[in-house]
Parts: sequence; C-alpha cells; structure tokens
Amino acid sequence: MSAVETSINPIEECLERIAAIHGDPTDLVYKRLFAKHPEMRDLFLLDRDNSVKGNMLAQVIECFLDFTGEKHYATSLIATEKINHDQIGVPPETFETFFITVVETFREILGEHWTDHDERTWTNLITDLSKAAAQQ
Repeated sequence: MSAVETSINPIEECLERIAAIHGDPTDLVYKRLFAKHPEMRDLFLLDRDNSVKGNMLAQVIECFLDFTGEKHYATSLIATEKINHDQIGVPPETFETFFITVVETFREILGEHWTDHDERTWTNLITDLSKAAAQQ
C-alpha cells in the first residue's frame, strides 16, 4: 500500500458497479423518464441513434462526479442547462426530476446490491446539488 492513501469517491464506485452489472444505463434511464413524463419523448424524435440521450446522461454523470470532487463547474452547468431546457419546453420542475430518475434507475440496476450507504450518498448528492444550482 502506498504512503499516500486516496479515498474512493462513493459515487464513482457505485457507477463502476452499475457499469459492471448493466453497462450503459441510458436506455433504462430514458425509459423511466418517458414513463414519468411522456411529453418529453417528443423532444427526442430526431435522436434515432440515442446519441443525444447518451450525451445528456454522460454530462449529468460528469456533473455528479465534479460536484462530489473538485466542484469546478457542476452547479453552473446545471443552473445554465435548467434555463436552456426551459427554453425548449422542459419546465424547471421536470428538469430537476431527471436527477431523481437517474438515481431510481441506478437503484433498480443494482437491486439487492444497492446499499444503505448508496441511498444516503445519492440522496445527499441530489439534495446538495439541487440547492447549490438553485443559488446560482
């Protein structure tokens, strides 16, 4: 073991478990989103190869990692994207539910491997990120 110990980001560790069990969760995340908000499906009519959905989920995951790490840009990006999405017909309250949808999907993927620690970690992340973005 090295003299310098690094702590593992619990969000990153959870994402690695999700990838190992399921791979890319994009399809499941958007299936859940469209079940909750069918009106959102029309915004993706031209996304026939799912690249837009995949890119959006990747950006959200990068924001999660930034916010739980060095906090360079996550809150500003989220605040900006909330405004951008409002301009294309996504109300702010619907925009904010996407993070919860992502976490619900991750919980489903991990199933019995989802721990109490995962629940606390993700709940705290979503709560803290939403508060920080609202203050921007």
